[in-house]
Amino acid sequence: MPLQIPTIDDRRYQDLLDEALARIPIHNPEWTNFNKSDPGVTLIELFAFLTESLLYRANQIPERNRRKFLSLLGVPLQPASSARGMVTVMNERGPLRTITLNGDLEVRAGQVPFRTEAGLDVLPIEAQVYYKRKLTNPDQKVKDYYKLLYASYTGQPFVEGTDLELYETVPLGGAGSEVVDLANTVGNSLWIALLVRTGDKPAENTETSREELRQRVRDELGGKTLNVGMVPFLDKVTKQLSARGQGDPAAAPSLVYEIPDMRDGDLLPDLPQSRDPKYRALETSAPTDIVNGPGVVQITLPEASQLKMWSNLDPLEMGAGNFPPALEETNVQSRVITWLRVRSSNGISARFVWAGANTVFVAQRAHVSNEVLPSGTGEPDQVAGLSRTPVVPKSVRLTVNGETRPWEEIDDLLSAGPEVPGDDLRQPPGMLTSRNLLVEVFTVNPESGEIKFGDGFRGKRPPAGAIMRASYDYGVGRAGNVGSGSINSSPALPAGLKVANPVRTWNGADAETIGEGEKQITRYLQHRDRLVTAADFETIARRTPGVDLGRIEVLPAYNPELKPNPPGNAPGAVTLMVIPRFDSVQPNAPMPDRFFLDAMCQYLDPRRLVTTELFLRGPNYIEIWVSVGINVVAGVSIAQVREAVKQELLDFLSPLPKGAVNRTGWKLGKPVVDIELVAVASRVQWVESVSGVKIALGAQAVQSQIPMTGLDLPLVAGISVVTGDPLDIDQVRGQMGAPPGDTGGKKKIVPVPVVPETC
Repeated sequence: MPLQIPTIDDRRYQDLLDEALARIPIHNPEWTNFNKSDPGVTLIELFAFLTESLLYRANQIPERNRRKFLSLLGVPLQPASSARGMVTVMNERGPLRTITLNGDLEVRAGQVPFRTEAGLDVLPIEAQVYYKRKLTNPDQKVKDYYKLLYASYTGQPFVEGTDLELYETVPLGGAGSEVVDLANTVGNSLWIALLVRTGDKPAENTETSREELRQRVRDELGGKTLNVGMVPFLDKVTKQLSARGQGDPAAAPSLVYEIPDMRDGDLLPDLPQSRDPKYRALETSAPTDIVNGPGVVQITLPEASQLKMWSNLDPLEMGAGNFPPALEETNVQSRVITWLRVRSSNGISARFVWAGANTVFVAQRAHVSNEVLPSGTGEPDQVAGLSRTPVVPKSVRLTVNGETRPWEEIDDLLSAGPEVPGDDLRQPPGMLTSRNLLVEVFTVNPESGEIKFGDGFRGKRPPAGAIMRASYDYGVGRAGNVGSGSINSSPALPAGLKVANPVRTWNGADAETIGEGEKQITRYLQHRDRLVTAADFETIARRTPGVDLGRIEVLPAYNPELKPNPPGNAPGAVTLMVIPRFDSVQPNAPMPDRFFLDAMCQYLDPRRLVTTELFLRGPNYIEIWVSVGINVVAGVSIAQVREAVKQELLDFLSPLPKGAVNRTGWKLGKPVVDIELVAVASRVQWVESVSGVKIALGAQAVQSQIPMTGLDLPLVAGISVVTGDPLDIDQVRGQMGAPPGDTGGKKKIVPVPVVPETC
């Protein structure tokens, strides 16, 4: 039986007043006027009010004891986590030269400060990213027209066996753009155009003057470093923590960055059949694989003489084949200095939502320099507090009495050495003992900003009267998650430079509240913040800062990569199936993204056993189609009942808890059975009867039961609810046609740009 927290006294103001008035006839029978106008009654009301306040404070003693118990256990509240993001710094109106910015530069989104994580070269250019989007089902007249144009360029009749692949040039990340999969683009590439700035005008409106301007820009770019930021689209990702204590092994870079090869000159051969452009790979540096998460690639540009385009490129040839895409805007095409090509090196699927130049990572934090702390007392276990919280972990730099060597922040004072070095008397004479050099140390509680020093035996005490100063960073938690375009100012940028964040920031989370921390006392005493039992995995994973977890399933002894094996057949492996509470991309089928799983991995990795192999996975959604026929009670709105049945079935099949019919989310391993859906639909109010239910898996035929194994969960691809007999399942699927078959013959494919029609 759980211990009940006692209430010392539950009387309220009115109870105290009534009790005092009831005692008056016993102690003072002469007092007969109990109206509020009587001065004695007024005094009683005053003392009743004061007594109620005292009782309220007394009743807080159990709560204070509980919080004190939490503090003595050393169970820390989870601190707030700072947001991260990417910004571009553009030299729009500054001098025509490269400006090098140091790291730790402050930029702002309103009053929310961010600081850059690295320095960068701000090149005096503009950059636009394009891709070649295939035209689906172009009109035959359009294809014949471009065949004639291509034949006129080659000077030969159009050869049978050669086919044109028409495309249009689309900017990446522009208005109305979609997620771009390199495998589905013409040439399987992204193209980055390095452009002369809009504000830089040639001396005269001639090609010679424009070329002189481009050459001035090339001279500034030669040998410089171009920071290219890329944001991949990550919908179905996984994470694995191996038993060796490391995460996913680092893969080789998946992207190749190339530039037109001008080492043999900028002239193409005269024969059209030989005018195939050549590219060469550039030297790059990236801390992570861009395909697996947002990142910044540092590209070393070649010398100025190599930053050119082909000088004898025919207008009809522009954009065809392997040439960079054609740009219809003449004011943009005339400003092109050169092109960079980004393509997949090993044929993997790489999808992107944004890419841009002059990019650097930022972290949400503000800096406090030389804050004066209370003077040292010379007493053991001195505590001092920082004025701004939450503190960014490992950012505190503390000095005592102006010493150049700062004291060191550690995690536990019990690992510190004694203030006065001496021999270990527990060892026999003659045995050499090593001295612990961790003496001038302190610990920091990031959530409260509390700094604690040692007691002399474990860590040095600040001397009496010592002047202590601290420099540190602090954040704003969840408020650091700002939308794209919110970071737009900086007090430290040189004139002419502009900053902006092309994508939203992420990872900001508020600190854990006291009430939430108190709930962890029982669990903490059970698991000691270690992942041992299945309950430990669920409880600790739910405390991961920075994620909003909607559902978690713990599958002991299960390896999802050995899919035929059921749970229980993989000793040493544990799989966590996690589902976020919200997903803006697919609200009905939430999937964890890379940021979500990275945050969980960083939190769970130090808490698991060394021999435990931990897999983090999202669910494997299985598309199903549902068709239901119902009969509605006479006189009731058919449309209202039909929508109610549809919503009830969607809630019943939902992966997250929904309403009374689905309190935990669809159970793993539970098949979808048509008879069970009949029961759910029949329980909806005003449904007289259910005439039938049809279910199907993907493009398969109707079946009475759809099995679910492993991490499978149903995803309703389409549902129909009608009065009378249910619709045929093919009608629900919209009469999906079979994919077009192969023509059998291999053709030479020539990409050709299409000029969009304008009015």
